[in-house]
Amino acid sequence: MPQPPRPQPRPPADARTATGTKPAADTRPTDHTRADTGTATGTPSEPPARALDGILVADFSRVLAGPLAAATLADLGAEVIKVERPGTGDDTRAWGPPFTQDGTAAYFDAANRSKRGLALDLGDPDDAAAARELARRADVLIENFRPGSLTKYGLDHAATRGANPGLVHCTITGFGSGAGARLPGYDFVVQAVGGLMSITGEPGGTPLKAGVALVDVLTAKDATTGVLAALRHRDRTGRGQLVEVNLLSSLLSSLVNQASGHLATGRDPGPMGNRHPSIAPYETLACRDGQLLAVAVGNDRQFRALAQALGAPELADDARFARNQDRVQNRTDLIKSLEDLLAADTPRNWAGRLTAASVPCGPVNTLSEALELARSLGLDPVTPVGDGRIPQVTSPLRLSGTPVAQPAAPPRLDEHGTALRTWLSGPADRPLPPQM
Repeated sequence: MPQPPRPQPRPPADARTATGTKPAADTRPTDHTRADTGTATGTPSEPPARALDGILVADFSRVLAGPLAAATLADLGAEVIKVERPGTGDDTRAWGPPFTQDGTAAYFDAANRSKRGLALDLGDPDDAAAARELARRADVLIENFRPGSLTKYGLDHAATRGANPGLVHCTITGFGSGAGARLPGYDFVVQAVGGLMSITGEPGGTPLKAGVALVDVLTAKDATTGVLAALRHRDRTGRGQLVEVNLLSSLLSSLVNQASGHLATGRDPGPMGNRHPSIAPYETLACRDGQLLAVAVGNDRQFRALAQALGAPELADDARFARNQDRVQNRTDLIKSLEDLLAADTPRNWAGRLTAASVPCGPVNTLSEALELARSLGLDPVTPVGDGRIPQVTSPLRLSGTPVAQPAAPPRLDEHGTALRTWLSGPADRPLPPQM
């Protein structure tokens, strides 16, 4: 197959040449943008601009961190082609129950919206050639294979860079590409060895993981940030680069104040339940019948407002509680005084009164209650993606000039395989076929 030319350096959108005219438009031969959908009356119209219109992402990753990063790029307007093993596909297709109507686990849907599905067996010479061609046409490649394992297929960074100098190649590992290259990167294990479990749970209790694969999610966001930075660099220079992220480093950087406190003192922090090591009251407090209210008092003014709303303004003048550092030092006495007062009512009733007094607080919601709260605030937390398909949680991103794309249903295994294999075997300047 002929090798397509790579993009020339692209200056910022508002840049001007020395003569005052706009720089020449990007002359890339491959147009990856979506087909115009037209208006409700059928008259063709210009679709809303997306931040990553024209960007093609080859998603060779599986499970969560890589797929979620690719899905975020799709939210921003990129075309994403998800490459999976024939027959079984991404591991998460089988991670259930619950399952969707077609037998795919709901877990898979969480990280694979708005992608096209292509099944390729990298051990098959023809499929491997198609995979290399996809990498050669792509703007971004995301993979989370063990370091070195893609070399035999010609999909390692050295090979993809040689064939496609403008490619942003993002590799995601568990423990980096050095001494930890052979260690399998599973979120739960990284939460354990990375220190997160040691500070999660009740004092003296069993160390606990977070209730979601938090390290994978954090790593996905780091990968997305790295890819966007590399694309910005390519806009200026025309050159791609390797973006490397790993689960352990993403976790350690997310420990923020806990890690900083350790580096300042040399002491290891321990679990404190729902309490904060440096702020009080910043924890769950028992109300009527032991129901919990989360209270996050971040300064002395808020504490005075809390004391006033609870009908005990004298607490704010008590020498034990007047300043945050005093409250932290005397936390046990503080919490007893507050919970004695809070026992008079329910968390929801207290939340209404305390919120009106500008005290940050809220009941401990279930997930369904959390979604209902978001709905009541006009945040539209759930977006439908078609009949018979489970809806998607709405992207948290809000861009005024380049709105996030309406998500499409995650692909069924090899759903777009025939059209994509035909496209990859044809001329490199042929536009990506529209999704049906």
